[in-house]
Amino acid sequence: MRVLLVLSDFIVPLVIFSIVTYGLLQNVNVYNEFIHGAKNGFQTVIQIMPTLIGLMVAVGILRASGFLDFIAALIGSFSGRLGFPGELVPLTVVKMFSSSAATGLLLDIFKQFGTDSYIGRVASISMACTETIFYTMSVYFMTAKVKKTRYTLPGALIATMAGLAASVVLAR
Repeated sequence: MRVLLVLSDFIVPLVIFSIVTYGLLQNVNVYNEFIHGAKNGFQTVIQIMPTLIGLMVAVGILRASGFLDFIAALIGSFSGRLGFPGELVPLTVVKMFSSSAATGLLLDIFKQFGTDSYIGRVASISMACTETIFYTMSVYFMTAKVKKTRYTLPGALIATMAGLAASVVLAR
């Protein structure tokens, strides 16, 4: 275990060093390429900023309005029979839109139920094995100018359901 900890301290610097070395060996002006990439990244951030703000506002409204509690009560009675705690429905819904807002809900769950409780374990595993579907789709598809998403949303929802099922199984 100690070897993995020591090795993990060197992985990122080794990767960066390897990229710079490879670029120099290929006669690439590494600094100019880095600046160009940073400039493009900054432009991408500016392009996706309205989407990010809209998603954060929407999640804030959902939390403050009590709609998430309503959804939790509605879906929770059904999901509880399947083994998925109804208390985690708001976390699951918010996670599809915003990981940072879901982390706030996760902390609330930890305070209420504890980190080692069944609900705390399911919440932790589900956070690790699900994706921020709508955030990811909106950011990546907008950046790449994709107009037809085809089967992305159904596939992502199926993958999220599989992750939630796995979190229930693994938490037991």
